[in-house]
Amino acid sequence: MTAAAESSAGSPIAFLGTGLLGSALVEAAAGRGERVAVWNRTAAKARALAPLGVRVGDTPADAVRGAARVHLVLRDDDVVEEVLAAARPGLAPDAIVVDHTTTQPARTAARAERLAREGVRYLHCPVFIGPAAARAGKGVVLASGPRALFDAVADALGRMAPRVEWLGERPDLAAVYKLCGNTLIIGLSACVADVYAVAAGGGVRAADAFRVFGMLDPTAMIAGRGRNMADGNLAPQFELAMARKDVGLMLDVAAEQALAVLPAVAARMDALIAEGHGGDDLAVLGRDALR
Repeated sequence: MTAAAESSAGSPIAFLGTGLLGSALVEAAAGRGERVAVWNRTAAKARALAPLGVRVGDTPADAVRGAARVHLVLRDDDVVEEVLAAARPGLAPDAIVVDHTTTQPARTAARAERLAREGVRYLHCPVFIGPAAARAGKGVVLASGPRALFDAVADALGRMAPRVEWLGERPDLAAVYKLCGNTLIIGLSACVADVYAVAAGGGVRAADAFRVFGMLDPTAMIAGRGRNMADGNLAPQFELAMARKDVGLMLDVAAEQALAVLPAVAARMDALIAEGHGGDDLAVLGRDALR
């Protein structure tokens, strides 16, 4: 029987890493009636899940013993390598390792290729899922690597989130897309922080300035300028020089407020304007990435 068939029949699965996201994914899996084993470096975090009926492993190898599917929800590449090495003695030959960790693409590709040579069935599947969404079965799962491995776990991934995106056979593609998505999340958060900094400099409370987000449509902005940027269309709609003038006003109003992104944006604009791009659209900020 294949690992996929065993899992659908109720074979145990394992989660290595039970931090905020890992523990939420375990709660959801246990709530679906799956037989789950867990391990975490901080044992108390794993033991806290025992009331859900999960088995707590003393070591990674103990936790994965008998599991048809092993989920990694860890901090970074170094921890993935360390925990995988510790789990290998207990890993069944046909088990599939599903790695949800946000990792460095080149190291992800090297790891996937090495593990394939060593006979370990490994698939990188980072997620756009927060703890609350994980408990509710919401969010997005990305996947890249061998199509056969993806097909074997696709149904299980679909129980974790309603949207599962297989990006292709290239093993580091999901890692790249995950970082692109996190760039958007972190960048937007930094921009929101600067909105509030400008508001504070102008004597407006953040709670009141929040209303500006209802006046604009970020999705339409991304669909418009983001598409133009990707296509290399720099026909001016909002000239860079005019945008730089506005950034100067923002910096003046923010004054002594701590800023996350505006000073760097101003410096990038100044460099492009010095190269003669003042009359191009604001989309020229992405020029170098499009070459």
